[in-house]
Amino acid sequence: MSADFVSFFDRRTKAAEAYVNGDAAPLQALLTPNETASFHSPGGDSVTGPKPVADRYIEDAQRFAPGSKSQLEILQKAAGDIAFWTGFQNASVCLAGKDEPVDMRIRVTEVFRREGGEWKMIHRHADMAAKA
Repeated sequence: MSADFVSFFDRRTKAAEAYVNGDAAPLQALLTPNETASFHSPGGDSVTGPKPVADRYIEDAQRFAPGSKSQLEILQKAAGDIAFWTGFQNASVCLAGKDEPVDMRIRVTEVFRREGGEWKMIHRHADMAAKA
C-alpha cells in the first residue's frame, strides 16, 4: 500500500475520533468537493452532492460530546486507482442529554479517490451492526 494512502488513512482515523467528540472539521478536509459525494447514513437515508454531504456530517457531529472514543476495526483495505476500507467503527460516545456513554458498533464501507494529487472520501455507507 502506498505511503501516501497510509498517511491519508491515519488522518482518516484521527478524523473519526474527532467526529465522535463533536468536531467535524478534520473529516471535512477529507471530503470530495465533486458531485460524486454520497453518504448512506446509519439512519437509513442517503445524501448526495458535496454540500449536502458535508452539511450532514456537521449536523450529525453536533450530537456528540467530548469524552467519546472511536476505534476502526478493519476487515479489508486496499488502494490502487481508488481505495476503500470496510469493517466496523466501534465507539463509546457521549451524547447530548445522556448521562452515560453509549456503545455503538457501526458497519462501515468507505470509498476514496485521488483528486488533484490527494485522497478524498467520495462515499461512506454506515449502519448499525446487529447485536450479537
